[in-house]
Amino acid sequence: MAPTIIIPGAAKTAGRHLKSSATHAEALSLYRDILRTAKAFHWCDDRGVPWRTKLRAEARKEFEASREEKDPLIIARLLVTGRECVEEVRRRFNDADRKCWERIQRDSSHRDGGGDGRNGK
Repeated sequence: MAPTIIIPGAAKTAGRHLKSSATHAEALSLYRDILRTAKAFHWCDDRGVPWRTKLRAEARKEFEASREEKDPLIIARLLVTGRECVEEVRRRFNDADRKCWERIQRDSSHRDGGGDGRNGK
């Protein structure tokens, strides 16, 4: 068995590095989730700028502004808040999408003769 070399303070540094790399990976995962979610926003704003472009730029700005943050509690709060926001946006988007599809199906069944109580059908 090879001898173990003990360096004073190495455990503390290794723990900090592990936390830092784990936080970095979590932040990168959140950023990628935001970009994937933004792809669904294909319509444009009043000036003709696609919302996905605006959302990507805003996400980049927020992540760049937080890049130098060192306080682990603030970083954790930013990550949790970001994750919650992405999940809420996805939930609302999916609900709206589901309602649209239900409306399309309902309208198409009426048009195809499914009957809605009008015209004797």
